[in-house]
Amino acid sequence: MDRKLIFDKPPTSYNNTDFFPPSLPKINNAEEIIPDKFLRKELPLPSLGELDVVRHYTNLSRLNFSVDANFYPLGSCTMKYNPKLNEDIAQKNEFLLLHPYQDEKYTQGALEVMYELNRILCEITGMNQFSFQPSAGAHGELTGMLMIKSFHSLNKEKRYKVIIPDSAHGTNPASSAMCGYETVVVKSTPSGLVDIDELRKKTDSTVAAMMLTNPNTLGLFEEQILDISEILHKKGALLYYDGANFNALMGIAKPSLMGFDVIHLNLHKTFSTPHGSGGPGAAAVGVTKKLCDFLPVPVVDKKGNKFYLKYDIKHTIGRVKSFYGNFLVILKAYIYLLRIGRKGIRRVAYNSVLNANYIKEKLKNHYIPASDKKCMHEVVFSCVKQKNRGASALDIAKRLIDFGIHPPTMYFPLIVKEALMVEPTETESKSTLDNFIKVMIEIDKEIDTNIERIKRAPSTTPVGRVNETKAARFPCLRWEKPGE
Repeated sequence: MDRKLIFDKPPTSYNNTDFFPPSLPKINNAEEIIPDKFLRKELPLPSLGELDVVRHYTNLSRLNFSVDANFYPLGSCTMKYNPKLNEDIAQKNEFLLLHPYQDEKYTQGALEVMYELNRILCEITGMNQFSFQPSAGAHGELTGMLMIKSFHSLNKEKRYKVIIPDSAHGTNPASSAMCGYETVVVKSTPSGLVDIDELRKKTDSTVAAMMLTNPNTLGLFEEQILDISEILHKKGALLYYDGANFNALMGIAKPSLMGFDVIHLNLHKTFSTPHGSGGPGAAAVGVTKKLCDFLPVPVVDKKGNKFYLKYDIKHTIGRVKSFYGNFLVILKAYIYLLRIGRKGIRRVAYNSVLNANYIKEKLKNHYIPASDKKCMHEVVFSCVKQKNRGASALDIAKRLIDFGIHPPTMYFPLIVKEALMVEPTETESKSTLDNFIKVMIEIDKEIDTNIERIKRAPSTTPVGRVNETKAARFPCLRWEKPGE
């Protein structure tokens, strides 16, 4: 197939009179229409040479943690390195200068990217169709739950409950609540998996769906997923897949074969877009055949050799975002998948699982694993032993900063006391993992030899510990000069 992207120049050329008709009054200076109090006067900027400015901002950038410079083992967030090639291609003018209002005949290349990515993700997951409109994972959850609600409403079924495990991401109950559903919590077994007996008791004709992450937030594969699916479907409920942890399964297991009806994938976690700092994100929401008629509009389709935006979806929930989604994020995911191919996708999953289990085995005699089962892409440790000796999970996380390591996810999932959730991802080398293991063991020993150092950590950063509770409740959103 010819994958050359088509970007023709629009035939129309514009001149200033198209935008500034002669009838408008001519304005020479801003002072003529803007009150004096709103005009900015000369700024008191220092006079500096280029070298001084470059050094200043370069040194500032080094104060930040980033995946390019530091190990970033945030559990359930997949903060992995992403190839710079994808960034370079996404920065080309042929993509950057596209506008969503352009005629479809001038955006065939962009439409082909979305069409082909949809086909690839359908093959990986077993779903029938994807929408790329949602901006992030939680937005994808909301989109999926709205489709589920519309599905039951069309069938004239009054279902008002959504089942969610007690280890779920906090966005799951929030998304279901935003759709008007009542959350029903199912507890985990001591081994960290869904309690099947309790699920069976709580599943009845009032349940609309179950939201489930697999592997779950303990980094464990739900071994009875087929039983879970059967319990839900027998009562007419649907099964929703939170794809935050799909990094461990892609190319190995398809959510459709597990019985999932709706799925969201975080393109900015699993498929190569830098993640964090509020975005940009993208959630691809996929559905099985029975929910295709409820997808947001538009979706990209193909007629002959032309791609087009399809709006005539029978029971669509409408738009969930302006235009068609975060296109450059979609583009990077497409490039990533084409580059690594079928074998590469499977290797990503294998290596992410291998790395997590390597850390677990090396640290299990120092920190308590949350489960005795083999983990998938992430491992959760309990720091109860360290807490009893005077250092909390928070203290240990802060001390890691002094060693140039970003703290893992702390105190999550909530069902694990003094939890640290570590996800090394597939992109980290063995030497990086060995250094992390060495540092974690060193911190454990330090509790008995120099607890004061741990308690005041971090001590190598411009700012030490802050009052996080006060910062959250009384944020300072405006800079003021001292004394004002």
